[in-house]
Amino acid sequence: MKVLLIDDHDLIRAGLKHLLDASLGKMFVGEARNAEQALALVAQQSWDIAITDTSLPGRSGLDILGEFRTLRPKMPVLVISALSEDEIALRVLKSGAAGFVHKETSGDNLIDAIRKVLAGGKYVSPTLAEKLAMHMTAPPAEDPHKKLSNREYLVMTMLAAGKTLTEIGKILSLSIKTISTYRSRILHKMQLDNNSELTRYALKHGLVD
Repeated sequence: MKVLLIDDHDLIRAGLKHLLDASLGKMFVGEARNAEQALALVAQQSWDIAITDTSLPGRSGLDILGEFRTLRPKMPVLVISALSEDEIALRVLKSGAAGFVHKETSGDNLIDAIRKVLAGGKYVSPTLAEKLAMHMTAPPAEDPHKKLSNREYLVMTMLAAGKTLTEIGKILSLSIKTISTYRSRILHKMQLDNNSELTRYALKHGLVD
């Protein structure tokens, strides 16, 4: 089996490799630290599964899901994230991922998710599955944050969590000017005036912890 791990933290990738070896046996594991490396590896060869974080330097894990589908339509992608699953998971699934796992999940749950995705299924947590079912039957929500693009949403969650423009720029490998432009666009779309209002909104809607 060939598994592609995409995360910019060496320790996270090492931990995932150890978990996979212990639970699923020996396998070939490819590693990528950012979107560009991941896309190059996917273009070069086929993979049984790709496991990616959402927060990557430069382009995010969400940004490249569409390109994965173009390059390898049959390759399942499992997304792992520390972001609030209520909102980001729905975006992940709509973008073509086969499953979503929050970073706080147990190792056993992660292995269950990998097995289900490898078998051709979709995976979300039982709690999220219930919420998604309610979302499907409820009237369409018009929450302002739903108007944001995937990149804008990631920047919004980091701003709401108290990160500075400089910190966000380093995480996403973008200039402060670009992040400032994103911030202005986000506040305009959400009809908010400042970061404090953005933080209150995000907390109220469970978008950040």
